[in-house]
Amino acid sequence: MVIYNPFPTQGYAGAEYFCDRVEETENLTRLLTNGNNVLLLSPRRIGKTGLIEHCFAQPVIRDKYIMVIVDIYSSKNLQDFVFMLGNRVLQAVKPLGRKIWEQLLGVLMSIRSSISFDINGVPEWSLGLSDIKNPSATLDEIFHFLEVAPKPCLVAIDEFQQIAKYPETNVEAILRTYIQKLHNARFVFAGSQRHLMGEMFLSPSRPFYLSTSPMSLSPIDMDKYYEFAERHFNNVGKHITRPAFDKIYSSFEGVTWYVQFILNMTYSMTTEQCDEAMVDNAIQQTLDTFSTVFQNMLYQLPFKQKEVLIALANEGKAENVTSKAFLRKYSLTASSVQAAVKGLLEKDFITHDIGVYQLSDKFFALWLLGGNK
Repeated sequence: MVIYNPFPTQGYAGAEYFCDRVEETENLTRLLTNGNNVLLLSPRRIGKTGLIEHCFAQPVIRDKYIMVIVDIYSSKNLQDFVFMLGNRVLQAVKPLGRKIWEQLLGVLMSIRSSISFDINGVPEWSLGLSDIKNPSATLDEIFHFLEVAPKPCLVAIDEFQQIAKYPETNVEAILRTYIQKLHNARFVFAGSQRHLMGEMFLSPSRPFYLSTSPMSLSPIDMDKYYEFAERHFNNVGKHITRPAFDKIYSSFEGVTWYVQFILNMTYSMTTEQCDEAMVDNAIQQTLDTFSTVFQNMLYQLPFKQKEVLIALANEGKAENVTSKAFLRKYSLTASSVQAAVKGLLEKDFITHDIGVYQLSDKFFALWLLGGNK
C-alpha cells in the first residue's frame, strides 16, 4: 500500500502508522497465544479493529496462525452471520496455498457447488445469501474446518453484540457449544455496545458467561498521540502546535477515528504549521461536507425523536433522561422521552453505555450544536 497521508482513516496501514497501544498489543497477544478467548470492549471508533489487526501482524502470531477478522455489524440473522464468517475464512486461507484451501472446500460440502473459481483455479466466494440454504449445516462445516486446519486459528468477530438481536433465539447457545469444544481455534469477541456485551458475557444465565478474558480499550494517551502526530508532521518538514492537537483531541474526546480524520485533513492543508485556526477550519469543512447527509438524517426522524436527539446533543452526555430537571429544561415528557430514546437506540443514532446517553456520531453532534453555519 502506498501511503500518501500518515493518518489513515480506513484500515490498518502497518506499525509505522499505528499509534501506541503497546501495552494493549502485548496483553492481547499474550492472552491469545496462551489459549484464551478474549472479550474486547470499547466505545465505537476507538480502534478495536486496528488493535486486532496490529496484534495479528506481530510475528509471533502472523507466522504461526490462520487469522480471520469478520465484522458482523450489518448482519441481521444467522444466515448473514454464516455467510460473512464463511467468506472471511475463505479469504484468510486463500493466500496460504492450494493444499489448505482445498481442505476447506472439501469440508464445505453444503455450499461447495456454489463456490466459483478464477482462471487460475483459485476459489472465489461468489455465492449469495440465498445459497446458504442450511445455515446450521454450513456453520457446522466452518467450525469443523477450524478444528482440523493445519495451523491454529484466531477468529476475531467485531460487533459481536449483533447476535443478540437475531430472530433466532438460540444463536448464543449454538456458538458457545461449538467454541467450547474447539482445541485449534481461539476467539476475540469485540463489541462497542458494552451493556449488551456485558449481559452476554457477564450474566450467569447466558451461554457465554465467564468464558473469556476481558479487555477494555480507552482513548490513546493524549501526550503519546501528540508525539505520534508531531513526528509524522516533522517527517515532511511540517509542524502541528500542541494547542492545535489538544483542540482536535478534546473536541472528540480522544476517539481515534475522529482524531485521525481531522489530523488527515490538517496534514493535507498544512504547508508549514498547523495551528488552532486551521483545526477550526478543518472541522468546519468536515461538517459542511456532511451537511446534506446530516440534514437527511434529521429529516427522517419523527418529531419527538428529533426533539430528544437535539436535547441529547446539547447535553453532550446525559444520564437521567426522565428526571424532572432534564424534562423541564427541554420541555419534554417522560413518556415521550422513553419512546424516543428506544427508537433512537434502535436506529443507532444514540448509544447507552454505563448509564450514559450520547449521540453515536460526534460530527453529527457538533453539526446539531451549530456547526452547520
